[in-house]
Parts: sequence; C-alpha cells; structure tokens
Amino acid sequence: MAVLVRLPEPIFFWNLKKIKFLLTFATHAHIDHIGLIPKLYREGFRGDIYSTRATKSIAEFLLADAVKINADDAEPIYGADDVLGCLSLWKTLEYHQKLELNGIKVEFLNAGHILGSAMAQFSFPLDRKMLFTGDLGNSPSPLLPDVEKVGGLDYLLMESVYGDRNHESKEERDREFERVVREAIGRKGTLLIPAFSLERTQVLLTKLKALLEEKKIPSVPVYLDSPLAIRITEIYERVKEGNDFNFQELHETAKIADSREIAEVRGAKIIIAGSGMSTAGRIVGHEEMYLPDPRATILLAGYQAQGTLGREIEEGLRSITIGEKKIIVRAKVEKISGFSSHADSNALVGFASESAKTLKKVFVAMGEPKSQIFLAQRLRDELGVDAVATEKGKSYELDL
Repeated sequence: MAVLVRLPEPIFFWNLKKIKFLLTFATHAHIDHIGLIPKLYREGFRGDIYSTRATKSIAEFLLADAVKINADDAEPIYGADDVLGCLSLWKTLEYHQKLELNGIKVEFLNAGHILGSAMAQFSFPLDRKMLFTGDLGNSPSPLLPDVEKVGGLDYLLMESVYGDRNHESKEERDREFERVVREAIGRKGTLLIPAFSLERTQVLLTKLKALLEEKKIPSVPVYLDSPLAIRITEIYERVKEGNDFNFQELHETAKIADSREIAEVRGAKIIIAGSGMSTAGRIVGHEEMYLPDPRATILLAGYQAQGTLGREIEEGLRSITIGEKKIIVRAKVEKISGFSSHADSNALVGFASESAKTLKKVFVAMGEPKSQIFLAQRLRDELGVDAVATEKGKSYELDL
C-alpha cells in the first residue's frame, strides 16, 4: 500500500489552525518538543496525548513554568487553563506497552535521552515498521538506560542535532570537567554553568558530588539557582529510587531572596542555573554580573542554538547585549560537548545500522541543515541505505 507523507511547514503558534491533529505523541518533556501542546488545546484539539509516565510528570512543571514566563507578554499564546486542559487529555504508556489504533500498533522504546524519553515505533499490517526517534541519548549516561537498539525497520525518521560531529569520549569529558572546575576554583572566581533544568543539571550534580566526595577538587559552595531544576531533581529522586543528588556543599536557592544573596558570597563558588542556552532564567542575571570579571569562568556544557546568547558567548564575542546593557566578556569561556544528552554522529550511524538490511528509506530531520545533509550522506556512504535530509513541505511516498 502506497502512503503519501507530506512534511508540514514549520509548526508555530500562529499556524496551528491550518494543521489537523488527531493524536499527539510526546517523545519527551523538553519544552521545544511539548511547548505548543497547550496552544493546540486552545485551538480546539481534543484528541488523546500519549507519553511515558515520567514525561507527563515533568511536563506538568515545565508547562506551568512556560505560562509564568509568557505571562508578561501582551498576548500570551496560552494560559494555565490550557495547560490543565491538555493534561486532562494526557495518557501514559509504559515502555513496550502496545497501543492499537485502527490496525496500527504503537509502542514506546527507551531513547536514553532524558528521564522518560521515548522513541515511537509504529507497526503496520504486513509487518511493516516505522520509527520516530525523537531525540536519541548520548549513552552511556550515569542516570539513564542506554538507547535501545532497534532492528528490522522499514522506515526511520531520525534526529540529527549532532549529525555532523562527535563528542569527546566520556573519560575525556570527565577529565576536562575536573580540569575546568579545578582551574576555576584556583582563580578564586565564580564558575557559571548554564544548564537545562532537565537531565543536564542532574548529571552535573552527580559529577560535582563525586569530585567533592573523592576530594579531587577543593570544597566550595555549589548553588543550584533554579526553582524548576530543584523541582525536577526531586522528580528524579522519586522516580529513580536510590538517586541522591545532595551533598554538603550544595545550596538550593529556590527563593529569589536567596538567589540575590549568592552575590554576597566572596571567593570561589559554582552556580548552576537555567536556561541552558542563556535565553532566560536566573543565569542571565549572573552572566551580567560575572562575565565582565576576568577571574570568572563560564562553562558551556551543551548545545547552543543559533540566535541565542549562549551561541554568542560560545563563538567568542567579546561584547554582548543583555537586556539593554552592553556587557564586555572578560571571563574565561570553556566548552565541553560530551555532556550533551544527544547522540553524536557516530552513535546516530550506529543506531541506523541495526536496520541497514531492511531499511527502505531514512528521513534525517531535527537538526540544522548542515547536520542533516552530512548525516544523510554518511548513511548513504557507510550503510548503503537510501537517506534523505528532509525538506519542509515536501512529499514522500512510503510503501506500507
């Protein structure tokens, strides 16, 4: 059976009315993947929403936080009632629990990206299979199972955020992290770490706890200055029993008054705050204060998208703008890509190779164009599969 699949134009809050949604599958709780679901509800969507249980638990916090962030906008794209409405439609599936929809079976497989992350596998009649990877994890991770291997696929739609480059090894990453922290403390300055509240913060806390307990770095105060990250860390501790992120040097500053007092602490200190790309959150205020300080260090421990303040810092701009204020960057800028929760180019090729003998086509998406094109070429060259970098609005025919 030939099925014509058309990739829609980019989905933004202003064009949701143009697109008819019957069901929604949330692969994980990062806000760039779930952030428009309440807007979808506002526009009349009343279908089922499916995710893992952990994804729904985290989404409740992240979507409520998004409402607060957007509250000052002249026309917020959705409100608290829309969040509650979409949560009322939200159902959960366990990994490998099969859902049957008009003869098509759907199941979630572990993507190893963040807590609750999943790939969605669709099984059609005649034993045809299609997989949507969502975001694939950077396995192994200290907090998550490895990305599941999946074979026997006919069609694969996969991400490509790091499709054109590889991370340093985990061992090299950990050595670099220890070096950066030790040198920052030695400068008697502040170490700023912009971090995503979900997964990145918990991994960083795990690494810092180990370094301090093993006395590989001096004892200095560590501030987790993000109410959202504090709440999500509590979810991690609840869902993944046995994970304890607390240590003597850790201070959780949920209240704004406590956050302001951090500036009064003299000497070396470490501040972890959101957002991970410095687009919002308390990290922006800390950057305004500490980036002009030559004793300070900022560690970029993840992907910085084009157009973000984090990308400007990563690219070495010596003058940036925060709000309406020009900031001269005198702090030392460090970058470690190995903390990314995305699979790198080699891992992506390895993942696709599990189905190399059966794949009819691979659709490479969810990355910057150069990453998509590079990965698609690697898949063609190394696996001999038909791989295409997807284009918005283009139609593809699938034999299902």
